[in-house]
Amino acid sequence: INAEYGLLEVERKLQKQKEKTSSFSFVFLLLLCTQAITMSSLEELKKENEELKQELARLKGGGGREKGPEPENPQDDNRAVTIVVLGASGDLAKKKTFPCIYSLYARGLLPKKVTVIGYARSQLSHEDYIKQISSNFKIGTAEQKKEFLNLCHYVSGPYDKDEGYNSLLEFAEKKEKEHSSEGANRMFYMAIPPNIFVDVTTHLSRQLESKTGWNRFVIEKPFGHDLESSKILGRQLSSLVNEDQLYRIDHYLGKEMVQALLNLRFANSVFEPLWSSHHISNVLITFKEDFGTQGRGGYFDQFGIIRDVMQNHMMQIFALVAMEPPVTLNAEDIRDEKVKLLRSVQPATLEDTTIGQYTGKGNEPGYLDDKTVPKDSKTPTYATTLFHIKNKRWNGCPFILKAGKALNEKKIEVRIQFKASPFNLYQDLDPTIRNELVLRVGPEEAIYLKMVTKKPGLTNEYEVSELDLTYKNRFELKNIPDAYERLILDVLRGDHNLFVRNDELLEAWRIFTPLLHAIDKGALDVEKYEFGARSTPKTDELLKKAGFVRHSGYTWKDPSKKQ
Repeated sequence: INAEYGLLEVERKLQKQKEKTSSFSFVFLLLLCTQAITMSSLEELKKENEELKQELARLKGGGGREKGPEPENPQDDNRAVTIVVLGASGDLAKKKTFPCIYSLYARGLLPKKVTVIGYARSQLSHEDYIKQISSNFKIGTAEQKKEFLNLCHYVSGPYDKDEGYNSLLEFAEKKEKEHSSEGANRMFYMAIPPNIFVDVTTHLSRQLESKTGWNRFVIEKPFGHDLESSKILGRQLSSLVNEDQLYRIDHYLGKEMVQALLNLRFANSVFEPLWSSHHISNVLITFKEDFGTQGRGGYFDQFGIIRDVMQNHMMQIFALVAMEPPVTLNAEDIRDEKVKLLRSVQPATLEDTTIGQYTGKGNEPGYLDDKTVPKDSKTPTYATTLFHIKNKRWNGCPFILKAGKALNEKKIEVRIQFKASPFNLYQDLDPTIRNELVLRVGPEEAIYLKMVTKKPGLTNEYEVSELDLTYKNRFELKNIPDAYERLILDVLRGDHNLFVRNDELLEAWRIFTPLLHAIDKGALDVEKYEFGARSTPKTDELLKKAGFVRHSGYTWKDPSKKQ
């Protein structure tokens, strides 16, 4: 179906339905008086009208829809459930998808009548397949692992031909009939390269959709290369499946501390009066890795750090930090607020951006030393960008996104730096000290408030310390679910809360695309930095411009470790 023509056609039909309904109402009253009408005509009209509304919402790409249904309990459904993992022989499936599906089984959270089928082009024996997918199982007993692997099967076939999918359908239907006579639900997890998303979804929607239950399609980033390519991908997918069937996975949304953001903001009244540019000077969101591309530079070179991390993972955290309170915790209400926030963010500019590329140091190779990377590559492995939000809450408070590889440490954190007191009673207080609320997403989850306190004793000496909530000291963290585990469970529950909606995705690309195109054309110098560096000189200048004050006399120390 041509999306634009389809949209106009559905709107025309809806208008005719309104006219038809209006006329029908008058005739209905007359006929009702003579008892010459059956209720079936009215029911058919209502059903047709509802179908047209759903089709209109689908063609519009998911914007402005009614609230979604409440999440389901997968174990309450008596229908069979088939989980199909496409790209089953790949690295992602082996390291994340299958281990997380197994973990859900070990925790007793998978549907009772489940079958797991791997599909890929590789010719694998059943024994090799089982050995491969079970190599990263971490929890549960030997008996649970054996039971789960008895539910796992493999079908080999091409991604671009009908016959492979016909074999997959035949096998799936056979297993579903063994489990249940009440119908079947199907989940399709696409752990495959993005260039075959559309071809694979075309075959799945045409050949494998269940007629007796729900069908849900999970896709992994990247969702396009820029705004235009993302629009094209969105139009292609929306012509094949409904928006409410599609789950664009961003595993950062499943991380424990990202989840805690909503609770921190909206379950604690102490923060709301402070959560604006009246009291906050700037917000710094940091993503740092202490390793390089590790031989995968050829893949990374197609994207760079901004497309790989900033435009998706970091913008999701950004939106949760900055959005307005949602009406409810319903998935659509939360995603509506994220979209509203992103629409108020001005596009990133060259003037507010620095980029870098790491060089070797000692035994650590540089980016260009990776044999899979072109020797003249200008792809950034590091970037810092300032963002400005034009709304009442955040006007005048810059948000800074900083991300890089081969840096001095591994961490992901949100640092909210408050403004200095306009009147300071303590004249000897270091002027670089600021109160900061820090959410450490990883690797050691923590929330701490940096503050000034008096040192114990007879003097009035001060010390910068913190109110500290380090998660592993406060909570029992044994067998904490992986982010993918949470997200796969939400797909089975039909909960879209932690997944990216199409209009949300397009807004994120709108913000970054002009900058990305300019960088691709060489409009911004790539600053070199040594492997293991904290930052780059230009980044420090940019942070100073944003009003960020670095205080060197304090470092957060993990209280669980001996100093």
